[in-house]
Amino acid sequence: MTKPRRNVQFQHKGSNGHHGRRPSASGSSEGVSEPGSPGPKAMNGISEGAGSSRTFLQLTMDVTTTQKEPTPQSEYEKKKQTFITRTIWTFVMIFGFFLAMFAGHIYIIGIVTAIQIVSFKEVIAIANVPSRAKNLPFTRSLNWYFLGTTMYFLYGESVIYYFKHIVLVDRVLLPFATHHRFISFMLYVIGESRWLQLAVRGVTYRLGVGFVFFVGSLQKGHYRFQFTQFAWTHMALYLINVQAHFIMNSIFEGMIWFFLPASLVITNDIFAYVCGITFGRTQLIKLSPKKTVEGFVGAWVLTIIFGFGMTNVLMRYKYFICPVNDLGANIFTGLQCTPNPVFTSQTHTIQPPLLLHQPPFTFSIAPIQFHILVFASFASLIAPFGGFFASGLKRTFKVKDFGESIPGHGGITDRMDCQFIMGFFAFMYYQSFIAVYKTSVGGVIEMAVQGLSVEEQVEVMRGLGKYLAGQGVLADKALRCFEEGLLSRRR
Repeated sequence: MTKPRRNVQFQHKGSNGHHGRRPSASGSSEGVSEPGSPGPKAMNGISEGAGSSRTFLQLTMDVTTTQKEPTPQSEYEKKKQTFITRTIWTFVMIFGFFLAMFAGHIYIIGIVTAIQIVSFKEVIAIANVPSRAKNLPFTRSLNWYFLGTTMYFLYGESVIYYFKHIVLVDRVLLPFATHHRFISFMLYVIGESRWLQLAVRGVTYRLGVGFVFFVGSLQKGHYRFQFTQFAWTHMALYLINVQAHFIMNSIFEGMIWFFLPASLVITNDIFAYVCGITFGRTQLIKLSPKKTVEGFVGAWVLTIIFGFGMTNVLMRYKYFICPVNDLGANIFTGLQCTPNPVFTSQTHTIQPPLLLHQPPFTFSIAPIQFHILVFASFASLIAPFGGFFASGLKRTFKVKDFGESIPGHGGITDRMDCQFIMGFFAFMYYQSFIAVYKTSVGGVIEMAVQGLSVEEQVEVMRGLGKYLAGQGVLADKALRCFEEGLLSRRR
């Protein structure tokens, strides 16, 4: 076996560019015997290069250690900042909501409109990303066009239904009102005017097509993606815009039918969180691991109690219980109407068993207090599944939130996932069990305009004029002016 050589010298370049001698093993041991303090030879300048290398290595190790081990303080600060941001925006949304509600129905309608547009954008965005890679520029434009035609149809239906007395007597609006559904259908089929261009004899013609254009834009190799986008868009239109349409109809029927269901959903979510962290043990559903059965049931009971109290307050103000007959009304001007009988207290008598020999027990309660049991139960037992549906949707596309529209909260859809189905239910329940159907001025005008000829309409005017003159409401001079006007028109 070959013996190792001793005193073998290797040439190294120092930090100053000159060649130096590597210290011996004993010298190296002495130099590093006390970490952090230089050895005697290093003090004499013999090992400047080695000392410099060791210092650089120590600094590098320190920086690496610092990066790998984040301080608990930084994580705490991050959570603190998120909590502060979330809290601030929560109060901003609450303040803005109440401000809009007291300012008038038109402002609440504006908020609902903005919510459904942003929600549609967020839902479409999570499935529309692959279109960039597939180089299909028309997909996004068609999504927005279908949204526009859908909102035109739904808003038009609401305006015509609730404001017949204005729309049907205006010469400009009358054709749009009487043919609204046909116009909406043709807009759905015939749409964007900038995409399809035909050049004939040097002249460019632009043809607008909606549904037809979608079929014409299908490209080989992308059929599955394009039809998936088409179906996804229409699903979003139904789940968001159609349900938001019924929420707006509830606003026209009375502010209480909008505010009460919305507040029940919000408070139920708060009560479920409080009950869940207090005594929740059993998991409710795998889509939301933090939801518990105890929190679910506890929130149901507390939401019913809250509903009774809130209804008792709102039913005292006509601004909340009256249908909208003036879009310029606010909390200060108020509204005037004959209240729905559901808000009028009724006396009920309970007869105790004869064995108790007790007199009958009498109490007064408004029918709306019984209806609120159904509203609160739906908000507690069914509406949360709208949130579970949204959770499953986000898991499908592997996203945490639908967007970042609200700092600290995620997207608008993350906050409205339960509200859409609750608003839909509230309007359907109101129309089925609470609404009072009676002839309105708008209804009479609609029947006269659409069901009578011009001659028959004139006869109706004559008959009403004579009746009002007999009641002393209309002067005889007004009737004579009406007849003279008809004669001059015929001439």
